[in-house]
Amino acid sequence: MNPIIKEITAHQINTGLPPFKVGDGVRVHTKVREGDKERIQIFSGVVIARKGHGIHESFTVRRISYGEGVERVFPVNSPNIDKIEIESESEPMRARMYYLRSRTGKAAMAVKKKRYEEEVAAVAVPAAAQPAATPAAAATPTAG
Repeated sequence: MNPIIKEITAHQINTGLPPFKVGDGVRVHTKVREGDKERIQIFSGVVIARKGHGIHESFTVRRISYGEGVERVFPVNSPNIDKIEIESESEPMRARMYYLRSRTGKAAMAVKKKRYEEEVAAVAVPAAAQPAATPAAAATPTAG
């Protein structure tokens, strides 16, 4: 990219977003203006593509709504994006997940791995690593 354009657009790049990749389940909080009122609307789904770089970067989110597939393209650096929450991370490593368009039902969500399952597993491991027997129980003599 031209260094002059990069310098001009540097202050418009949104740096407060979490790092997410294609295949992640996300909730995009967007600002919606209706008349003189403004509210936040949430669009949740699976990221099926990321395109571009710099100020022109965008990503596509797909979800199934009432049996119909709905896709929405968001510019990453849009001032209308309030925040992005990552619901789940993906295991497949692909640049585009357009094959999800032909899938319906649970097959369309097969790429997800729930984030809270990892947190529960991480909490359970330190509890299992503690010794089961206490020294006082091992020191008691047995009658015999």
